[in-house]
Amino acid sequence: MKLQHRPLDAISTARNHVGKRAQTGKAMPWLLAALVLLGGVGVWWWKLRTADPAPATATPASPVPGGGGGARRFGGANSAQPVSVQTVRQQDIRVSVSAIGSIAASNTAIVRAQVSGVLQSLNFEEGQQVQAGQTLAQIDPRPFQASLSQVEGVLARDKAQLDGARVDLARYRDLLAQDAVPKQQLDTQEALVRQLEGTAKADQGSVDSARLQLSYTRVTAPIAGRVGLKQADLGNVIQSGDVNGIVSVTQTRPIALVFSVPAIHVPQIAARLRANQPLPVEAWDRSGSRQLAVGRVATIDNAIDASTDTIKVKAMFANTDDALFPNQAVSVRLQLDTLFKVLAVPSAAMLRGAQGFYLYVVNADNSVSTRLVKPGAVDGDWMAVEGPLQPGEKVVVDGVDRLRDGAKVEVIAADPKQRAGASPGRRAAASAAPSGASGTRGANRPSTAASPATDSAAGERPAWMDRLPPEVVEKLMKLTPDERREWIQKRREERDKAGSNGRPGSAPN
Repeated sequence: MKLQHRPLDAISTARNHVGKRAQTGKAMPWLLAALVLLGGVGVWWWKLRTADPAPATATPASPVPGGGGGARRFGGANSAQPVSVQTVRQQDIRVSVSAIGSIAASNTAIVRAQVSGVLQSLNFEEGQQVQAGQTLAQIDPRPFQASLSQVEGVLARDKAQLDGARVDLARYRDLLAQDAVPKQQLDTQEALVRQLEGTAKADQGSVDSARLQLSYTRVTAPIAGRVGLKQADLGNVIQSGDVNGIVSVTQTRPIALVFSVPAIHVPQIAARLRANQPLPVEAWDRSGSRQLAVGRVATIDNAIDASTDTIKVKAMFANTDDALFPNQAVSVRLQLDTLFKVLAVPSAAMLRGAQGFYLYVVNADNSVSTRLVKPGAVDGDWMAVEGPLQPGEKVVVDGVDRLRDGAKVEVIAADPKQRAGASPGRRAAASAAPSGASGTRGANRPSTAASPATDSAAGERPAWMDRLPPEVVEKLMKLTPDERREWIQKRREERDKAGSNGRPGSAPN
């Protein structure tokens, strides 16, 4: 029995041995491939660390085709970083409160006809400045002239009768003195004279009324101001009860501005008004970029709005240039006080951290140090501060995103147009772009490494486009920013596949 099973055991053992060798042979290529892949990753990591030793928290890579990383644009972690500075100075700072207000006309009048008739003429131009009493329209006066003539005739007739009765009365008085007529006849004549006097007086009133109605056919401006759009056309029959009237007149010289300020400022405003001290008010457009007019506070409301804890303030503006219009919404800056000869720094230099507000000061050895300060009132681009600062010291206003206490810096011009290497196209883009807050990464980026998205947003093409064919440039300028970034990424991939070595800032192939 044992002799029968030995061949079968040998065959099974041989089969298992062959299966294990086959499995080992299949796994060997995968093992070799994994080792090669790990070696390649190690080499890539070593090259990356050698080429860019910046920490992992460095600024992200520039989106310029072929450009280097954020740390590489500063020349490495230990090199001087470019910054823009401004000088601390002593100056007067205005203490202001901002608000949103609405322009209101000093007076508004709707010019309506006081008599009915056909509109014969309009004696004004829409939008014209008119004076009080100036003729604006003329209604057909002929019916009113006829009525006036009629009552004048009745008055003349009744006056003639009155004159005759007065002559008879004088005669009767002489006869009574001679006992030629009875006294009753004299009394009757006196009553007749008084009756005719009353009739003549009533006739005079009718004449005056008819003359007044005739004067109403000449429509005049009740106040001085600016006329609006006409509400009636020539040849129309004007009714005295028309709601819209003929035209409206708004008094815009001077013009009023109504706005609300927090109730905490009421004592200060009231004290200045009682002392007859002017409170300047500036009216700006809604964006706050353009000043429209300057006026003064006229008065404040008689009660505080409990729901908003504010009080209404009314200011008056001369408005000689008609820059303000009724119902116009404007930004308001009310100057409450002035701080004289205080330390002031640009608002862009102010930073806030865990310890409070601070800023970077550039030392004589081109290193920076932090100074804790207390911010004060803001006047335009400047802010009053209290702290260990001296007039003449230079504070960093642009390029603080990677600064640390004691870091070395390189001072560059604050105006991008004055920086070395700025091309004409980049100067135009820099002059068109608004100055951002301190610490923005785009502000620290040199002009030769500006991103396509930034240039496109500013309305100017990037400098690297100058190296492209005109037809390609025209195509790129028509693309949206997202489409342009996709096109740049494709060109990068094509360049990498072809094995080309592009330098930072070069145009994609």
